[in-house]
Amino acid sequence: MNFKTYTKEFSYNFKLAYPIILGMLGHTIVGIIDNVMVGRIGPTELAAASLANSFVFVAMSLGIGFSTAITPMAAAADGRKDIEEGRTVFHHGLYLCAILGFILFGVILLFKPLIGLMGQPENVVLMAKPFLDVIAFSLVPLIVFQGYKQFADGMSETKYSMWATIVGNIVNVFLNYVLIYGIWVFPELGFMGAAIGTLVSRFVMLGYLHYKMKHNAKFHPFFEGFAVRKIKRAVNLVIIKLGGPSAMQMFFEVALFTGAVWLSGCLGVTNQAANQIALSLASFTFMFAMGLSVAATIRVGNQKGLGDYKKLRMVALSIFLLAVLLEIGFAVFFVLVHTVLPTWFIDTSNTSDWAQNAEVLKIASNLLLVAAVFQISDGIQVVMLGALRGLQDVKIPMYITFVAYWVVGFPICIWLGLYTPLKAIGIWMGLLAGLSTAALFLYLRFNILTKKLITESES
Repeated sequence: MNFKTYTKEFSYNFKLAYPIILGMLGHTIVGIIDNVMVGRIGPTELAAASLANSFVFVAMSLGIGFSTAITPMAAAADGRKDIEEGRTVFHHGLYLCAILGFILFGVILLFKPLIGLMGQPENVVLMAKPFLDVIAFSLVPLIVFQGYKQFADGMSETKYSMWATIVGNIVNVFLNYVLIYGIWVFPELGFMGAAIGTLVSRFVMLGYLHYKMKHNAKFHPFFEGFAVRKIKRAVNLVIIKLGGPSAMQMFFEVALFTGAVWLSGCLGVTNQAANQIALSLASFTFMFAMGLSVAATIRVGNQKGLGDYKKLRMVALSIFLLAVLLEIGFAVFFVLVHTVLPTWFIDTSNTSDWAQNAEVLKIASNLLLVAAVFQISDGIQVVMLGALRGLQDVKIPMYITFVAYWVVGFPICIWLGLYTPLKAIGIWMGLLAGLSTAALFLYLRFNILTKKLITESES
């Protein structure tokens, strides 16, 4: 196939992916808004929010990763126009996501004492604990929301979660503003106001998505007949078998970045605050590749349901190419404005913290140069994971991501970050090494697997 064969798919791919991208950007924007508003209170508050969020992000990765099992199963059912199978996936997926949300909340509370044993500054730990309590509970509505979202995505209806996230963001921005600073009749809660705003906004997102899907004719058959007594253990096990490795794939990557947050905290408040700034910006651009990854899962899942493996491979590679081009564009953007973007997160007029803020800006600017390179690898690995998930191939990719992030990436983070003068920059070079390793081997896995499937279908 020539280059044009792939580029002609760009329009449809982006049409499918852009609502997912906007929805995921919405999740990221919630975090960025929190960081901007909290960062303007002071670097200690920003470091505390970063530490608390790092715990939640690890748990969130398990919940979101698990919920992604719903998408390829829904897409395969949609490809075959099998309403009954789709209903089964929807009901069992929501049931498991609700249980998982409460389990993850409980696990965070159970392990909260560890936050004081991680070598973080004492004042940061004291601030982080109450913030963590509120943010942890927000996982319950978020993971249930993911159950709805992943099913709608699998049915190629990707706009519902986008609008739900936009509504949630509006609520979050409003509540952050009035609760952090004590505007109008609202109490001044400081950075705890950001935690409450996030919690309320996630319940709003869930309520909005449920309402919109239930009142859409296409989804009427899937809402019928839900009852806990109809939940079947065999179906739960099928979803768990697919969702478990998917959860671990996301967990290994998010835990790597969380490890980077903790290592940065060991280097001091300024390194941790700078890491959070750079991570917020890199996460924003990563959401474009993440959206394309979901599009790859949907389209590959559809073609798997139809048994057309040649079309499946072509579609996946077209999304891969689109992701690479987008991430290269973002890399150039980061290089051009790496000294400007971090100033959004710091109150440069705050003379009392001038020395700390200047150091934060310097470190964050350098981290963005590393981020410019690693987001290309990050884009490749996440799109390949999405395509493999569409094939319902999750076990081998789970092993690949473990080795890439925890055998290659994290040891380099520790060595360069804690034992060389590179410090935070060294930590991010370790992230780059892990992501690049994952990108290479996930691509090879997809290439080998799809060629094998094509050969078998032709024989």
